[in-house]
Amino acid sequence: MGAGDWQWNDAWIFVSAVIAERLERDRALHAALPMAGASLADVLAAADFLHHSVPSRAELEESVRRLAGAGLLLVEDDLVEVAPAGEQLWRSRPFSGLSSAVMTLQTQLNRAASPGDAEWDLDEQTYNAAVREYSHRLADGR
Repeated sequence: MGAGDWQWNDAWIFVSAVIAERLERDRALHAALPMAGASLADVLAAADFLHHSVPSRAELEESVRRLAGAGLLLVEDDLVEVAPAGEQLWRSRPFSGLSSAVMTLQTQLNRAASPGDAEWDLDEQTYNAAVREYSHRLADGR
């Protein structure tokens, strides 16, 4: 696959991971805790905020594999971090606000990198646990 093969979902998940990680970084900083990355529930929450829907397990798994394989995200178990190359991509994008961030990032991805294929599996149980956690947050008003 060459540059130009990135899908809208890839950009959606990438922007969601950036938002989720920044929110988690702020929470950790204010609580004087170490930063460990954003949870899958955090990424789902950011994705829902951006697009008013939660990505399916297959959508999330495919996009994370592609982004991690391209060196833009780091994933360990159910924690997601923006890799240095991803941080550089985010910082070098034309600023357009969150309303068009996904489209802007898809364009940036297609110019900057080719999708990869990292070894990462999101099993149904882990995905369902993240959806439940996000659902509980919504119910609690968080």
